Amino acid sequence: MVAGEASGDLLASQLMQAIRLKLPNVKFIGIGGPKMVAAGMQAMFPMEKLAVMGYWEVLRHYREIAAIRRKLRAYLISNPPDLFIGVDAPDFNLDLEVALKQHGTPTIHFVSPSIWAWRGERIHKIKRAVSHILALFPFEVPLYEKAGVPVTYVGHPLADILPEKPKRMEMREQMRIQPPTVKVFAFLPGSRMSEVRRLAGMYIETAKLILKTIPDAQFLVPLASRETRNLFEEAIWKAEGHDLPITLLFGHAHEAMITADGVLVASGTATLEAALLKRPMVITYKMAPFTYWLAKRKQYLPYVGLPNILSGKFVVPELLQDDATPENLAQALLNLVGNKSAVKELEERFSNMHQVLKQGAAERAADVVISYLTGQH
Repeated sequence: MVAGEASGDLLASQLMQAIRLKLPNVKFIGIGGPKMVAAGMQAMFPMEKLAVMGYWEVLRHYREIAAIRRKLRAYLISNPPDLFIGVDAPDFNLDLEVALKQHGTPTIHFVSPSIWAWRGERIHKIKRAVSHILALFPFEVPLYEKAGVPVTYVGHPLADILPEKPKRMEMREQMRIQPPTVKVFAFLPGSRMSEVRRLAGMYIETAKLILKTIPDAQFLVPLASRETRNLFEEAIWKAEGHDLPITLLFGHAHEAMITADGVLVASGTATLEAALLKRPMVITYKMAPFTYWLAKRKQYLPYVGLPNILSGKFVVPELLQDDATPENLAQALLNLVGNKSAVKELEERFSNMHQVLKQGAAERAADVVISYLTGQH
């Protein structure tokens, strides 16, 4: 199994646990993060090496990433596993899957690459690379069926984990929010170093502007690693923001979102987490200008956030690239949290989304995996 970042580590660890319940003697090797290692993965390379985003960033680390893939491919071809599972990370995994499939190893790809959003031509490579796709969203299935790629809709594992009715007031108590009625904002700048580097300063300036309108507001900033925390602390110091009511958290993103009245979130899986936790949000992102220009040219949909993609329309604001200014972000957040009927409507929409995506994903995915391991597919 190979996962390339925190969200893949979580999905893969749940799948590993579900497989082990049915096949206790299963052995996992590959690339994974702390959750996969805790679930019994023998990690051959550190996952952090793969967690880079955007053309420039990938080019900068290309030689190192390519060397890891080369070594892993050589090892798996000379020591063929019974099955290879690529968890997301399509730029890394699809090439690996093509080579392994050609050498007779069945390959399952868990999490469909977003061919419905951009670079749809990848479907041809996916067909060469995978024996089976495990799709997280229902609208992905017809795309693969039409192309003749075996596919199973398994639902989204996050919809199984996250509570359908989050207990906000209890969580505020747990997070020691005082007084309990104060306005709280959760700011999620992403799990990658490059994301935090680009967004941290802007998030801090946004907090300063919100405080001008809501002087007693509080801010929770969950960070994925010691490195990203250090980056954010540096940004606070640079912005002379040591007096700001910002609490940095190690992990605890779900707790921060449940607690919050409004969420500012970097585009990615966290946008879906915020939706499943029924929170009003503003989605933002900044990338290298050239990367953004390329992505924009290849994009099919007018939105990038999963809540909007799943709804088929803008239900939450997206402020990207040049539109992502502290002024715009602060205004959008204040508009949202100040509008009770809009918040209620969002909560209802997100509850319906939760129902559709809650399918027992790890068990469904494990059934497909086991059908390949036992030759019953």
